[in-house]
Amino acid sequence: MGGCVSTSSHSTCSSQSNGEPVSSSCLRIGFRRQKRTKRTFSDHVYALQNLPSAPNRIFMNGKSRSSCIFTQQGRKGINQDAMIVWEDFMSEETIFCGVFDGHGPYGHLVARKVRDTLPIKLMSFFESPQSKQNDSGKTCFQKNLKKPPDCDGSEKDGFVEDGLNSVWRDAFLNSYKAMDKELRSHPNLDCFCSGSTAVTIVKQGSNLFMGYIGDSRAILASKDANNSTVATQLTVDLKPDLPREAERIKRCKGRVFALQDEPEVPRVWLPFDDAPGLAMARAFGDFCLKEYGVISIPEFSHRTLTDADQFVVLASDGVWDVLSNEEVVDIVSSAPTRSSAARFVVDSAAREWKLKYPTSKMDDCAVVCLFLDRRMDSESDCEEQGFLSATLRSNHSGTAIESDDGQRSEPCLQRNNTVRSSEEKDSYTGLPVDDMEIGDAVAAEDQNWSGLEGVTRVNSLVQLPRFSEERPVS
Repeated sequence: MGGCVSTSSHSTCSSQSNGEPVSSSCLRIGFRRQKRTKRTFSDHVYALQNLPSAPNRIFMNGKSRSSCIFTQQGRKGINQDAMIVWEDFMSEETIFCGVFDGHGPYGHLVARKVRDTLPIKLMSFFESPQSKQNDSGKTCFQKNLKKPPDCDGSEKDGFVEDGLNSVWRDAFLNSYKAMDKELRSHPNLDCFCSGSTAVTIVKQGSNLFMGYIGDSRAILASKDANNSTVATQLTVDLKPDLPREAERIKRCKGRVFALQDEPEVPRVWLPFDDAPGLAMARAFGDFCLKEYGVISIPEFSHRTLTDADQFVVLASDGVWDVLSNEEVVDIVSSAPTRSSAARFVVDSAAREWKLKYPTSKMDDCAVVCLFLDRRMDSESDCEEQGFLSATLRSNHSGTAIESDDGQRSEPCLQRNNTVRSSEEKDSYTGLPVDDMEIGDAVAAEDQNWSGLEGVTRVNSLVQLPRFSEERPVS
């Protein structure tokens, strides 16, 4: 659930007519060799400021060749949810998906920073000396995940799978660690009492690799023997009341308890103060609690997909607070078009919020639907829904813009996808990313930020000062 301030993100699709798919020059872990000219990772780092226009990458409401994504602002302010689908991620057969749910005064900035930077750090792992030195278990999956002639037998198949899992586990662990380290040292982004969840998956051929922290969730829809669609939860909601999480927090002198007004929401508190009241056990940022048991180490898991598997849904807890896994699978399956499936899930969640929590402020919702057969609706079907007009325009004219006012902004080539008020649009255009984030932080100061009101179910009830100038020593 989003923290205390939130905005709606709007429809766009990255231009697929310019540039080449992102690839990595050190992909000994089973990525298909590209027919197109490869670019070095330094080229991608150099192009980091141009991420909104990267090909095959969508991060606002819209669709790609195999997915649809949608987010809607709740009733707490700026939308603190962020999401991404990046097709041809490092190779033509690989897709990266993620949902990030920010919380705290600057949660929307943290979520968007993680959304933009974490995939790059995942790429960078495969360029690192650590990755290049660890050649054990990689020999039998150098090209494609196809089994070379000398890799026969179930024993060697298991060796390949174990090696692949090991490489991706290291990639997720190292990229999450590097992401949190960057947030801690960021000169313009205050993460002392703000943070973000993350649920990220990489689909590579028939393999699904997952890394996640916090309480955003991923589920899988599959056909059973009776041809009925069933839901399987792929991730665990890492909340403070999980025994292993609570034990770790208490060992680190943190406290875990729920408020009387919301006994169903356990929270993490400092040992010496009833703050900040974080409703998750793992998160990026939240450095006021990092010494007291809240960590950013992701859980990792792997699943081999079969022909019975239909689609994957990632969503923030604004959805899971009111809809079950089975209900979400039914909603996606019954959507009139695949391109509208994510939107239908969010609309259903909004209705359930009004029914189940009529006195509360609805949380932000973000949904990613990834269809495993990679078949989407035709463009004409999407236009009939009136759903992708801005996305289709952006493919020809540039990158659509995230706005704070809940209104769709026209695509534009000059602006980055960071938050700013309408009055600040001109003054920040063309500035480097870090300078623009300074403006973002100033704008965030002006937002109304409230704590618990009725059953608001916010992620953090922090009452600590913002510490925008002074930071704890790393």
